[in-house]
Amino acid sequence: MGRLDGKVALITGAAQGMGASHARKFIKEGAKVILTDINEKGGSALAEELGSNALFLKHDVTSKESWEQVVEKGISTFGEITVLVNNAGVLGPIAKTDELSEEDYLKVCGINQHGVFFGMKTVIPSMLKAGIGSIVNISSIAGVVAIYGFPSLAYVASKFAVRGMTKATAVEYGSRNIRANSVHPGFIKTPMMAAATDESGGEATSMIPLGRLAEPEEVSNLVLFLASDESSYITASEHLIDAGMSAH
Repeated sequence: MGRLDGKVALITGAAQGMGASHARKFIKEGAKVILTDINEKGGSALAEELGSNALFLKHDVTSKESWEQVVEKGISTFGEITVLVNNAGVLGPIAKTDELSEEDYLKVCGINQHGVFFGMKTVIPSMLKAGIGSIVNISSIAGVVAIYGFPSLAYVASKFAVRGMTKATAVEYGSRNIRANSVHPGFIKTPMMAAATDESGGEATSMIPLGRLAEPEEVSNLVLFLASDESSYITASEHLIDAGMSAH
């Protein structure tokens, strides 16, 4: 038996990086998975790779209407959604506060923060019907500590917000058997990270006690645990997966 047998999961930002890794792990453990992303080519290819228990839908997480459409289609295909992984996110520019444009600030918060709000708002009614739910919001180490020069106030603000929103939701819906937890990765080998550093992580590795970047699968193991019934008594918690980076 799989650890997610009987679960229907929706994973945003699933076309590549950590989202794709989560999707592969969830399918392997028995879930039916709705993959969403603005990257239609990558998402469609992944859904084809994963088989009949995977459905890809093009999705703009900043749009309430887009959320409503993918949730409606996902439910009609697989049934009520019982796991939500708000994974979609952007790093945004590397800029100090006085250099950061209003446009960039609003764009980063729109995807990283507002997208999580729309996701929870739209999916929770389905979880209430199912009588169970697990929300896993992907924040960041930058949702726990601010790292000098990387990346910007907008990213830090959005990721701290996700941490707080997760706790508020967990408190509101705990009595209805819906859990919510946030995951705070450090530096992970993903296309987004590669765009900001060299392939090895450059100077980033000097700040990491384990001395290396993480593989996406290492984060997926934690996300899988929080999505599963194995974590049935865990809610309103933030889970660092940063190789000790935030300790110093």
